[in-house]
Amino acid sequence: MKAAVGDRIIVQGTRPGAARRDGEIVGLHHPDGSPPYDVRWSDDDRVTEYFPGPDARIHHFQHEHGNAPVAVPPHPHLFAG
Repeated sequence: MKAAVGDRIIVQGTRPGAARRDGEIVGLHHPDGSPPYDVRWSDDDRVTEYFPGPDARIHHFQHEHGNAPVAVPPHPHLFAG
């Protein structure tokens, strides 16, 4: 799975009653666009580090830099004191 900053990630709930979740990829940890990603979730606007599972898919958008992912330094960990 490869992504770029600005792509949308969609996570389908795998358990009964689990809600679908989506967010915008706002940071990459690897220059090749491989996981993990920093994601700003649409339901609560929080940014978390996310390792996608088999229930996740990426919706790619056209980027100014072509189709190649753009490396962005990761955000500091949200729980760091």
